[in-house]
Amino acid sequence: MIKTEQLTKHYGTIHALSEVDLEVAPGEILGFLGPNGAGKSTTLRILSGYLPPTSGKASINGLDLMNESLAARRCTGYLPENFVAPSELRVSEYLRFRAALKGMGRKQVPAEVQRVAKHLGLEPRLRQPFSALSKGFRQRVGLADALLGDPPALLLDEPFSGLDPLQREEFRSILTNLAADGKAILFSSHVLPEVEEIATRVLILHQGRSKAVGTLEDLQSHLHEKAKLCVRLSDASPKATEVFEAAAADLDFSFEVQNAKNYLIELNDHGRRSDLFQRLANADLPVIEFRELRPDLDQLFRSLVEESSA
Repeated sequence: MIKTEQLTKHYGTIHALSEVDLEVAPGEILGFLGPNGAGKSTTLRILSGYLPPTSGKASINGLDLMNESLAARRCTGYLPENFVAPSELRVSEYLRFRAALKGMGRKQVPAEVQRVAKHLGLEPRLRQPFSALSKGFRQRVGLADALLGDPPALLLDEPFSGLDPLQREEFRSILTNLAADGKAILFSSHVLPEVEEIATRVLILHQGRSKAVGTLEDLQSHLHEKAKLCVRLSDASPKATEVFEAAAADLDFSFEVQNAKNYLIELNDHGRRSDLFQRLANADLPVIEFRELRPDLDQLFRSLVEESSA
């Protein structure tokens, strides 16, 4: 479990974070979105124990980060945005060093390094120096570091940064499997399609404040009261435009004629969709498609940011 309550961080007069509430349950992946300077990295650094908050509470696995910091950090795996390791160290040497720093006994370390290496497909790379690894495998080493000790919570800051499409797919699969194993995962990202594919829920942060949180479907419904619909006819009908004009006046919507068979509708009242459908049916228009156009995560993100900047 990862949780914050009214989490706030000030740097003098700069409010980097203001009263942010979030919660990530075991088995859940929360996608943390926001432009540069939104407060994502600040939140992750507080949760990882690197920074103290100005006010508010943060806990990992029920352990308060202010009063039980060491125990909370032992329950946390953290992958920073720009993960680096000493270039001359072999992967196995680095992971053994990190396992020892995390308090594992000498007899535990080799088995633990083998466990995380096998889990992440790093076994063939254990004898390679860090400098010889591709960006994708360097990220895997960083995630292996975070997984040492099998912590229940993972904090990942821009884990897809710099990865090519194949590496992103592989990394996405790894995170999905970790969540299936019961990890609570909080990750920040600008790669919006990746968030859509793997996040259980989404939290959008802007100027240090939480702007929206929920499933993508929840956000789409909540943020867009107007319904955009695509209506397609099987055949062009000479009376179609006249029918749409009359319906628009009665049901308060605007429409765009894309061609003789396709119409784009924007209903000001989301609840009038069934009324519109009934009106078209009564007019005997040959409707073969009546589909709501739901905004994707990119559109939601832009909408919220523009709203906050207005």
